[in-house]
Amino acid sequence: MAIDIALSVARAILAGFDKHYRMFRGLSASARGRFERGEWEAGWDANRTRIEMYDRRVAEAVQTIASEFPAARTDEALWPQIKLDYIALLYDHKQPECAETFFNSVACRVLARTYYHNAYLFWRPSLSTEHLSGATPTYRSLYPGYPEPRRLRRVVLELLAGCRLRVPFEDLRRDVRRVERSFADRLVGAELHANFQIQALSSVFFRNKAAYVVGRVVNGNSEQPFVVALGRRDGGALYVDAVLWRREHLATLFSLARAYFMVDMEVPSAYVSFLSALMPEKPRSELYTALGLQKQGKTLFYRDLHEHLAHSTDAFQVAPGTRGMVMLVFTLPSLPYVFKMIRDHFAPPKDTTAERVREKYLMVKYHDRVGRMADTLEYSDVALPVSRFSPALLAEMEREVPSRLLRDGDRLVLRHVYIERRLTPLDVYLRDADEERLRHGLRQYGDALREMAEANIFAGDLLLKNFGVTRQGRVVFYDYDEICYLTDINFRVMPPAPTLDDEMRAEPWFSVGDSDVFPEEFLTFVLSRGRQRELFLEYHGDLTRADTWTAIQARVREGQQREVVPYPTEVRFAGPAVPGTSPPAR
Repeated sequence: MAIDIALSVARAILAGFDKHYRMFRGLSASARGRFERGEWEAGWDANRTRIEMYDRRVAEAVQTIASEFPAARTDEALWPQIKLDYIALLYDHKQPECAETFFNSVACRVLARTYYHNAYLFWRPSLSTEHLSGATPTYRSLYPGYPEPRRLRRVVLELLAGCRLRVPFEDLRRDVRRVERSFADRLVGAELHANFQIQALSSVFFRNKAAYVVGRVVNGNSEQPFVVALGRRDGGALYVDAVLWRREHLATLFSLARAYFMVDMEVPSAYVSFLSALMPEKPRSELYTALGLQKQGKTLFYRDLHEHLAHSTDAFQVAPGTRGMVMLVFTLPSLPYVFKMIRDHFAPPKDTTAERVREKYLMVKYHDRVGRMADTLEYSDVALPVSRFSPALLAEMEREVPSRLLRDGDRLVLRHVYIERRLTPLDVYLRDADEERLRHGLRQYGDALREMAEANIFAGDLLLKNFGVTRQGRVVFYDYDEICYLTDINFRVMPPAPTLDDEMRAEPWFSVGDSDVFPEEFLTFVLSRGRQRELFLEYHGDLTRADTWTAIQARVREGQQREVVPYPTEVRFAGPAVPGTSPPAR
């Protein structure tokens, strides 16, 4: 009888996952039609829906088990057998690793424990995804026969035709020649081997108002990644905007500071394996997340974290940089991530609540991050060895976040924590910077403010400590407790003081609303050092004027945001640019 119940529960969980992935894949596949029709707002809504649907399917599966198999909630001894039956059901499944993660999510909610015995969960994968294939090959191989120009041109035409977009190119001959020239330039002087070929993933990658063909050039023992970026005119015609070859450009394109791609994948592990070969420096957890499979990304990160802890000895410690008033931030020096926990109490002048902070982080998760806002992994009930926390950090945690801690023997359970890629805080980056770094950092800082504004986001707290510098040298915002929609802000010009006494008063002599912002004050409160102020004014002096911000607000409200593309201007082909990628005003 118990065996029958276990198998029935396993089937119910897998049915829940299959429903989830069927809907996930359907939304992802429909991105092609939205791109062809220029339905940008529908695309942003689909991205939000896709993020939300996982938890809904998990809740449905939990409800099914609770109503149809109540013994599974009270008899934990059933779960090792449920797990074994589930493994048997995954034979020949096309998304086994994701199905295992779904099983873990359901089991955790059904059992309602702080953390779980390995016998109940998939602590490590039970099935290999290597060489897993679907009905359609993951990638297609094209053979140029270079250096014969016409054969290379034919292959480029085949590469673009393989996108199967039901929209004509604005000037196909021009775009084919541009792409052909780009490929030919990469092959100049190269010795061509018998295996020389161009491989491209079978599904196009869609995000916002752009589409991307992702592939690699294979020649001998070398593999050169590339991405062909496509845009769509307002009238409906397609054009090639750029061909990306440099690995740092691919890293930026797949950065988690941007919204997730929509890709039709029968076998997601095969896509991740292909991308991992192109970008070996990116962990697979980040690649799964970039493809919209955030829960699988979380599972892999958690496994990687514990694997790292097993092979390292350093201790968690307070993260370097200026300490925040809302978040307690700590890190493991040997791991390139930071852990953020909401403090139990906020010192003045901070006036917020833990619930509002969580709402802000969720807002960023759903929003288009335009490459300027760090993505976060959010966890509950993370059990870590107490011995790996430095005494100073442990004392601060027990003082600042006691409600979010639970001691269980030799483990410290973090009840709620955010995890982000570790960045160099911008104030630290600029502190002893030479002229070149000063110019780069301040120009990037202003660019980040502009691009976020074009996406209808105002950072709220513009202090340099709330921004970080990535490995690619981009400035990214990561402190969200005061973030808000740009259209909710009232940008004002500072009124002149009626008298000298009014000018000298500590408090303003005029009324100030909660949503009022005075851009003239940015330099006073954000950039205190002389040279930093000079350079910011040189590059972004207009950001200290209210009319600059109100002009951006007007564009956002009218849906006419300026472009924000994930690669440098200099790699783009001549001609009109890719349309803006910002979501509509809220």
